[in-house]
Parts: sequence; structure tokens; C-alpha cells
Amino acid sequence: MSDFQAFADKMTAAGMGDAAIRAFRRNFEALVRNESGMIPESEIRPVESLPTLESISSEGDADAGLLAQAVVIKLNGGLGTSMGLQAPKSLLEVRNGVSFLDLMVRQILDLRKRGGGEVRLLLMNSFNTSEGSLEHLQRYAGDGLADASEVELMQNRIPKVDAATFAPVEWPADPDLEWCPPGHGDLFPALVGSGWLNRLLAEGVRYAFVSNSDNLGAVMDGTLLRHFAESGAPFLMEVTRRTAADRKGGHLSVRAADGRLLLREVAQCPDEDLDAFQDIGRHRFFNTNSLWLRLDLLKEQLAADAGVLPLPMIRNRKTVDPRDKHSPAVYQLETAMGAAIECFSGSTAIEVPRSRFAPVKSTGDLLALRSDAYEISENGQVRLDPRRGGVPPVISLSDEYKLVDSLDSLGTPSLLGCRSLSLKGALRFDGGCIVEGDVVFENGGAGIASIPAGKYVDQTVRLG
Repeated sequence: MSDFQAFADKMTAAGMGDAAIRAFRRNFEALVRNESGMIPESEIRPVESLPTLESISSEGDADAGLLAQAVVIKLNGGLGTSMGLQAPKSLLEVRNGVSFLDLMVRQILDLRKRGGGEVRLLLMNSFNTSEGSLEHLQRYAGDGLADASEVELMQNRIPKVDAATFAPVEWPADPDLEWCPPGHGDLFPALVGSGWLNRLLAEGVRYAFVSNSDNLGAVMDGTLLRHFAESGAPFLMEVTRRTAADRKGGHLSVRAADGRLLLREVAQCPDEDLDAFQDIGRHRFFNTNSLWLRLDLLKEQLAADAGVLPLPMIRNRKTVDPRDKHSPAVYQLETAMGAAIECFSGSTAIEVPRSRFAPVKSTGDLLALRSDAYEISENGQVRLDPRRGGVPPVISLSDEYKLVDSLDSLGTPSLLGCRSLSLKGALRFDGGCIVEGDVVFENGGAGIASIPAGKYVDQTVRLG
């Protein structure tokens, strides 16, 4: 069994700071103790009700003074590898040369213009995304958004643990594969270790809004900022109603022992409780991964917890080379930032409409976003067309469309009235295609089949 010093030495040599090392040590020691992190149904209660964004709308918007105390932190550490990209996912084109990152910047500039306050933007980059993201931001140098020292919060990286020896895994064929990201729970040690937490507080910034860079519905909302500031709460989680599609997603619950809110992921659910976990009528709210933090209270809590929030450790067993199933087995240890809701006394949550949760996880999501089902405004706001009643189209694409490049040759139909669209086989939309209701297109032949212009309503169309 390995002791921790080998990990500490490796992380120090790679430039990781004390905060990152202490956080990883806590997780490693939990691994050695064989902690499961399980949260059985008997230890929790469902969340019965929550305030809603609509119910607080009368509280008013944030003024310039409050906006000047706010920072928007975007988790920007991912590459779009699942969609065939080797660049930061936030550089993915949404429409007409405009990327996710461009929309984030537009949102910040609009907040500054409307509120008259200097709202900060921080990108939590990884070693994979830093260079590309900062290069793209050079076009905004005139707005003070191009200097790494002003916009970048660097994510840490941690060693993979050899599953056989519990030592740092060694893989000379590609030493980069000896490391992995620590999950977005790394936000807290990254804020501390980078010096950003103290710097923001010294500059009068008290409120942080944190969200994923691929969630285009997650924008700094003035009403939410004002509500959070006036509540005095240390931590606020945005949640929305679970649907059948969210049955495997983490849900909010109440710990029976002390009444604190907590987040339970499916990996923390015992097998015998899986039916209860997936019961969306019982556990009705899931975490959108959009969080609000009181930075001064975060600093106080970190001091009380000896510098490391006691986040539950998530243990993932993989191979050191994910493309080689015969390479050594490893543990990748992660934490989730939403799990911090249980670390603060007085944490709370608010139910938000589904429009604030619009992540792009697949080419199907991207196809919907590029269609007329969504509106994209000049100020960077992305919303479903109001005529859709807040319900996005459900897109199912076959393997021919796993990569982003395939969408360029596919074309984009009108999806304003579409409930669901399924594409099977190589297809191409001609101009003027309108899809309404539930429609399936199938190509059973060789080559690419063209879908002629016209309206398709509640039908299956077989081509080829």
C-alpha cells in the first residue's frame, strides 16, 4: 500500500500548490479506507418544496453597486472530444461564426452596460483549454478580457492511482495519461491556491455565480443575484424539475440526521435503492450545476474545515490509457462542486425554469441549438422560442452524426414545431425542410439520401 508522500512529491514537481495537494490527500485517504460514499434512501428525505425564480421576481433587479460585487465563473476545462473536437468545447460554433465563448463575453459586456458595474468574468481553464481560450479572447482585448491574469482561474490536475499498488501510476508511453482532472469540486482548492479568493475579496467581490460553459441557459440573473445577496445564505443551488430523461441524474434531498440539503449522485446510491433514486415523483429536483457562492463565507468555512471542504469522494475505476482496455487499471478520484451544499450551514436552493438549463452535450443538442427552436440575441442570451412553451425538441441521431463536421453537411431544418426528430442513416436536408411533431427519417440505402424541401408532420419517412 502506497503512502501519500509519493503523490505529494509528484504534484509538487508538476507545480500543484498546497491547496490542491491537501484536497487530493483527503480523497486518497478516503480511497485507502475503502469508503463507499453511499447515501442510502433510509438516511434522506425528499425535498418537498422550494422557492421559485418566478416567486422572487417582484424582489427587483440588482443595481450597479451589487453587480460590481459579482463575478461570473465559467467551468471551461473540457475539450469537445466526444463530438470530434480537439479544441476547447467553448470554441464550438453556435451560429455564423459565434462560439459559446463569444456568447459568454457578450453576456458580461451587456451586464456591464446595463448595470454600469464592472462584472468580472473568470474562466476555470484546464491545461488542455487554456491556450486556445486565451488566444480566442484576444479579440476582446479592448474590453479587458484578454489578459490571463485578469480572466483565468487554472484548474488543478491530479495523479491517477494504480489500482493494484495504490501508488502513482506510471505510463512512460504517454506521461500525460498519468494525470486526470479532479472534477469540478476542484473549484474550491483552485480559488484558494491561485490566490483568486483573497484577490476577489480584496477587490470588494463577494458573490460568485458559477456554471458550466456549455450551459448556454446559465446567465447571471440580476433578480437571482439580489435574492441571494439579501438572503445571507452562503450557498445557493439552482435546481429544476426532473423529467424521465433525468432519472439517472443527481438529485437534491434532505439529510434526515440534521436537515441539511445534500446532493446524491447515482454512483452514491445503493443498488437496492435505485428504484427510489429514479422515482422523479419522489425526488423531484436535480442540480443544474449553476451555483451561487458567498466568497467571504466560503473563506470562513474553509478555515473551519482546515482548508479543505469535506466533499464526498467519487471513485472512478478506469484504465490508464482509456483507449487501451489492457493497460493498467487506475482510480480517478473526483469531487463535485454541487456536493458542497451540505458543507455550509444555511445552504439553500431555488427552482428555476428549464430554460436556465440548456447544456450542449451532443451533436443532437447542437443541431437543435442551431435551429429556429432557439433564439440567440445580440446580448448573448440563448432561449427557446416562446412558442415552444419551454420544452426543447428531443433529437436522436445515429452514429453518422457523432462528429460536429457531420452537421455541416446535414443542413438545419426548421424545428420550431418539432417535438422529436430521429435520423437513421446518411441524410441531408435540402433547403426549406420543416419538421413538426414527431418525425423519423431513415435511409436504408448506400450513400447520402436527400430530404426534399417540404413540411413533415408526425410521420416516418424512408429514403434510399
